[in-house]
Amino acid sequence: MLAPASGDPDVVRSFYDAHPYPPPVPSLDLDRELGADERWRLADHHLLWPASRVREHEEILVAGCGTSQGARYAARHPHARVTAIDVSSVSLEHERRLRDQYDLSNLELQELPIERVGKLGRGFDRVVCTGVLHHLADPDAGLSALRDVMKPGAAAHLMVYAPYGRAGVHMLQEYCRRLDVGTTVAQIRDLAAMLDVLPQNHPLTFLLRTSPDFQNPDALADALLNPRERAYTVPELLAYLERCGLRFGRWYRQAPYLPQCGAIARSPHARALARLPGPEGYAAVELLRGTMVRHSLIAYRDDLAPAPCAQPFERADWSAAVPLRLPHTLCLQERLPPDAAAVMLNRAHQYSDLALPIGSAQKRMFDAIDGRRTITEVALESDADLGTTRTRDRVRAFLERLWSYDQVVFDLTGAGATPTTRT
Repeated sequence: MLAPASGDPDVVRSFYDAHPYPPPVPSLDLDRELGADERWRLADHHLLWPASRVREHEEILVAGCGTSQGARYAARHPHARVTAIDVSSVSLEHERRLRDQYDLSNLELQELPIERVGKLGRGFDRVVCTGVLHHLADPDAGLSALRDVMKPGAAAHLMVYAPYGRAGVHMLQEYCRRLDVGTTVAQIRDLAAMLDVLPQNHPLTFLLRTSPDFQNPDALADALLNPRERAYTVPELLAYLERCGLRFGRWYRQAPYLPQCGAIARSPHARALARLPGPEGYAAVELLRGTMVRHSLIAYRDDLAPAPCAQPFERADWSAAVPLRLPHTLCLQERLPPDAAAVMLNRAHQYSDLALPIGSAQKRMFDAIDGRRTITEVALESDADLGTTRTRDRVRAFLERLWSYDQVVFDLTGAGATPTTRT
């Protein structure tokens, strides 16, 4: 889906100069706290590179940094060199204020379109481009340019809009085009007032209640009045990656796409969905869920060999892997379902059915995960002896469920893994 756009090549630049987005942040204190948390740094790294040891001095590119993303990455990764680019001079000025306020000497800012990122003249270990590619006049040129500056073994964290959950947004975008609604203060104010009279069952009403994209004038303008936008279904997105020389690695938060997670796992079609090959299964679940608003994923260059292994159970020595808890996870112990000792949640999930009830033995195992213990040590700490096949299968099944539900990732560097080549 593609919104009509002006022929002005600088239309998006002008739009974001007038309506910088996301809203500027006043503080990076929480980002600095994360950067000082060794457990967070390990989980962040091994989400992208399960089989590669942590490399402190990463080269990170934030492509389309907006008002704060470059500064936030620099605060979270104080030993990395972060380069942030954007086409909006106003957005970059907000980034400069944060850089100066927090003395982020590891942050370089450049006013540069993604399509010309090669002018930087160097390669990157990590590329971050979230919420940007779908606004480009030529998304293929933009993603191909990012691929060209990825070092061998580099990882890209990408996010693009998904169409089905944004149906209400697309309807209001078309409505605004028909009425020639502009972006003056008065026009945006009147548009916000019009949203108050939408019927309760309008496709946009759920997002109005739950999304931050409508909470201030600039966010409202970005959501409904952006001059150029498109969205990708799962098959379209995977084809897009392939065209541009990238290989899909995993979803950044994968549980919503997996048929073994949530209510779908208990449905009559669960087995049929599980038999579908990965891409077909993801596409089917996207259609079944019906309300995904974005796709966030990790991708690698298509010439990367061996490909990163997302979970340890393909390895013969999987019990030597170290499970790492992911951020945004909660272990709730109140108002529990019958026979549950706790319920695991990931606050980043959009869907309430992705809660994971666990029993008392599983709770002891989860409590033993400290970011240092191997799976064998976690099992022993929770009184589970991996010497029997039955116990090994039980431990393996539980940890694989934690991984599927975005509760943990794994450090495979001690599990007989071949480290990913990174130069």
